[in-house]
Amino acid sequence: MDLTDAELARWDAWSPSELARRLAGVDARWYVIAGWALDLFLGRATREHEDLEIGISADDFGVIRETLAEFELLVVGQGHAVPLTEQTLAAHRQTWVREPATGAWRLDVIREPWDGDTWIYERDPRITRTAPELVAKTADGIPYMQPEVVLLFKSNATRRKDEDDFAAVLPRLDESRRSWLVDALELARPGHTWIEALRTSR
Repeated sequence: MDLTDAELARWDAWSPSELARRLAGVDARWYVIAGWALDLFLGRATREHEDLEIGISADDFGVIRETLAEFELLVVGQGHAVPLTEQTLAAHRQTWVREPATGAWRLDVIREPWDGDTWIYERDPRITRTAPELVAKTADGIPYMQPEVVLLFKSNATRRKDEDDFAAVLPRLDESRRSWLVDALELARPGHTWIEALRTSR
């Protein structure tokens, strides 16, 4: 399958609340990640989000796939969207969910490494968290990745929006969250500029 750049950019993502409605009662551990997770933590929208990403364990992917059977699921990697097969699933960890009638992408599903109830950071397996440490919930029950873990992922690229997200969330991070992120950055991204900011700003 060879989609054009315009087709790959055709996002009309669900909101987290719409996604929670669609996945209500699903027997799978899922959680909003990336920029939307930070806004759920803050309790307000800080910027527009072109997509919606969730994390799941690889073992739970089949449940999500079955729940979203009315949609088209394509594996995405290296700038291409390809049919979902065992081989493509093994090669790439992202799966985009597309509305067949409109061709609009609704959701980005990221398969993350888990060992039982322990989440493993895929870029550095020395960094782990238990399920209760990784996932929080909003007042209305939407699960999301804890902000310090989201920022660990964002430290890898630090695009303008990642820097803006860090600045927006930093004042809301308590000492335990700051300490965890400093330790994680020193393992995975030693010398990162955020380390000093985490230590000095209050």
